[in-house]
Amino acid sequence: MGGLAVLAVLVWWFSAGAFAGALLAIDGRALAAALAVGLATTVLSAWRWRIVARGVGLRLPLPGAVADYYRALFLNAVLPGGVLGDVHRGVAHGRRAGDVGRGVRAVVLERGAGQAVLIAAGAAVLLTVPPAWAAAGRLMLPGPQAAVWAAVAAAAAGALAAWVRWGSGARRVRCALSAFAADLRGGLLSRASWPGVLLLSAAVLAGHVALFAVAAHTVGAEAPPSRLIPLALFALLAMGLPVNVAGWGPREAASAAAFAAAGLTAGQGLAASVAYGALALAASLPGAVFLLLCAASRRDHDQVTRADGGRSAPVSDELSGARRSAPTAHDAPAGVRAE
Repeated sequence: MGGLAVLAVLVWWFSAGAFAGALLAIDGRALAAALAVGLATTVLSAWRWRIVARGVGLRLPLPGAVADYYRALFLNAVLPGGVLGDVHRGVAHGRRAGDVGRGVRAVVLERGAGQAVLIAAGAAVLLTVPPAWAAAGRLMLPGPQAAVWAAVAAAAAGALAAWVRWGSGARRVRCALSAFAADLRGGLLSRASWPGVLLLSAAVLAGHVALFAVAAHTVGAEAPPSRLIPLALFALLAMGLPVNVAGWGPREAASAAAFAAAGLTAGQGLAASVAYGALALAASLPGAVFLLLCAASRRDHDQVTRADGGRSAPVSDELSGARRSAPTAHDAPAGVRAE
């Protein structure tokens, strides 16, 4: 509901014509660039997921990881919240591997690594690029309001810590946190995982920033890289807020505000963000194909099972190729050493 409210306010403030104009500005070259960038970032993201999964003890072949990642991106783009595709990705992989909890944790760690690199990049740009620092200063909350929000956050953190320590479900929570910590050490912090995860996350982020630059150029929001990169990072950070509608809402509001604070216009920021959202959706469309292929495979298997009177053995997911066996050194991609 929060994302819908933000979108409603933006439509009221800028008019529906501003959204339509940004969408109509997208041409064939922009779509081709989006598909190319989307292919690169999806393959790199799937490779990152594969490294994390191997680190927590789950096998995940790269072709299947790419198919599953495309499918998750498409579901994220068309369903509210922007994360339901990732939830499905983690649960499906966990079921195939025989450990749903570990499969979900691998996805959480993989997505968390990407967000951590995004936050670090945003902080680095904010501290080193003067225009970004000035724009952020104009967007920051006044001192009293910031103090209130900091106090609220501290109180919430304290309440959560007390509940984990003494609450009725404290033991289950501590067990879950212990399992998560173990997977964190193996999936992200081990020598075999963190270099590849870091490099791949940086490359994926560069792809997202490049796509935002394509969107800005498409709608005529021209700016030098020193000004455009911080704006792109700010919009990407806002897109991660859990009140969006398939990625829409906070991203457009943040982009409009950031462009205005950086000396451009709010209308240019809105148009660039709208075009980015449309191009990101176009880049995820191969996921719809994988989704249909998966549905067709399941339907054929169900028909064979009914014809055999339910005696058929379960068929493996041909799109994923995942097996329950432990990872081996032969399974590692080139240049990455298995544990």
